[in-house]
Amino acid sequence: MVRYTLVQSPEIILTVPGKDSNKAREKAMDKLMEIMEAGDLPTELEEGFSPQQLIEVKEPSMDTASGEDTIIEAVQLLSNLATLKLKVQDTRTEALEVRKLVDILFSDQTVSEEEISSLKEGFKVLKNFAQANLRYKDAREKAEQAREVLDKALKSPDN
Repeated sequence: MVRYTLVQSPEIILTVPGKDSNKAREKAMDKLMEIMEAGDLPTELEEGFSPQQLIEVKEPSMDTASGEDTIIEAVQLLSNLATLKLKVQDTRTEALEVRKLVDILFSDQTVSEEEISSLKEGFKVLKNFAQANLRYKDAREKAEQAREVLDKALKSPDN
């Protein structure tokens, strides 16, 4: 059995038979689609979400040293931080443009239906940016410790 989770919703665990493979990831995606269709997924996934973005959840084993587990977790945290940083960067400019339009709502200036419609579409961008930015800030705090773990692991025994 292999288990997967999502960066956006780590509380969701998708368990499928077999080992980590493309086929297993496809089965996990099928389960994820069922969860989404049932409305049980607490977050929205970006368009283009793929099985490769699923994160394998590994059970701690007696064979693996805890130091290796710590390093693997540190790398996963840093990878998550990198993904979130890109998402924040990609949406920041558009979100700031939409934010400028929000001020129109508070002015006495008349607004067309098209402007309001455009603004409502922009709210989705603002929401996605704000959520990604909060997750990025949280991930950055956690990644600080991960960076320290990797620094220790990469130190030469001579030092």
